[in-house]
Amino acid sequence: MEIKKEIALKKIPTRTSEKYRNFPMVPRVVFGSGSFDQLGDILLPKRRHSEAPMIFLLDDVFEGTDLIDRIPSIFCDQIIFISAEEEPKTDQVDALVQKIKNQFHELPCGIIGIGGGTLLDLSKAVAILLTNKGVAADYQGWDLVPKKSIYHVGIPTISGTGAEVSRTTVLLGPNKKLGINSDYTTFDQVVLDPELTKGVKKEQWFYTGMDCYIHCIESLNGTFLNAFSKSYGEKALELCKEVFLDNLSDSESRNNLMMASWHGGMSIAYSQVGIAHAMSYGLGYLLGVKHGIGNCLVFQYLEEFYPGGVKLFQKMMKKHDIVLPQGICGNLTDAELEQMVAVALGMEPLWENALGKNWKSIITEEKLKSIYKKI
Repeated sequence: MEIKKEIALKKIPTRTSEKYRNFPMVPRVVFGSGSFDQLGDILLPKRRHSEAPMIFLLDDVFEGTDLIDRIPSIFCDQIIFISAEEEPKTDQVDALVQKIKNQFHELPCGIIGIGGGTLLDLSKAVAILLTNKGVAADYQGWDLVPKKSIYHVGIPTISGTGAEVSRTTVLLGPNKKLGINSDYTTFDQVVLDPELTKGVKKEQWFYTGMDCYIHCIESLNGTFLNAFSKSYGEKALELCKEVFLDNLSDSESRNNLMMASWHGGMSIAYSQVGIAHAMSYGLGYLLGVKHGIGNCLVFQYLEEFYPGGVKLFQKMMKKHDIVLPQGICGNLTDAELEQMVAVALGMEPLWENALGKNWKSIITEEKLKSIYKKI
């Protein structure tokens, strides 16, 4: 009986299935005007004792503003002001981590990043490096982080990057511009308060908003597209159209763009971005061009790949009287162009999403050089 039963079991066919991504999501999020004032209550259960601080990394544009008085800093908590004028760097992360370790005898209770994409990316990276050995550059790549980061909170003060929801922290390193892509990168808590985006300069508002718009176009036109990423991408695109083409009130615009940023970030979390982002990394690495404007500078010349998206982008620029800088790459040497191309081509998942598995037979170094030369 037992032998027959064993034989019968062996005859049962086994089914092999595709391996699906099991990616992390932000476990807790609060949204609404004035929700920033709940931060103290949110952080309280995470505090261990009075000698273990919360570290607030804050965009220095808020230095001397009323926002400082609203930060729930108690005991030995520390507020560190950081300039967002330049792209976040690996050595900047290392310096912040060392500063915190030198000042405190034990790990902080948490890292709270308040600002745009630069501050959010720095906060995620610092949280990782406080519990993992080595330097930030060691973890630039995919799934290289072995240990869970400390508790970290993201509070965007400008909308569009999707950094508040992504598992990536994009950093400019000594040899490349590349994200720390890890399940431990994602924030433990996000506070979405549209009131914090008041007062953003028009150009910055547009460029950062276009980062979200380009996320949508590249995700929805990518080969990695699936029902999950499509649902988020389509909603983000709808919201972007309302913000940049309709005549919304200031309050509606802030609310919608904050939601567009969230949905756009969710869309690429389960798919990927594409050509504009890959080439923008080259601009950022060599010339220090900020991510949002870098995407715009490249995207304007990608009609061959995203015809409908570029046409709508041009319409948005016209409506808001945006004129992109020219001549950015005009004086670059061949060696510098080749370096930018090498950085861009190093973003292989982005190219595969944009053009498929055979992307190397479609895109060439000369093709990329010709696009860069137009910028």
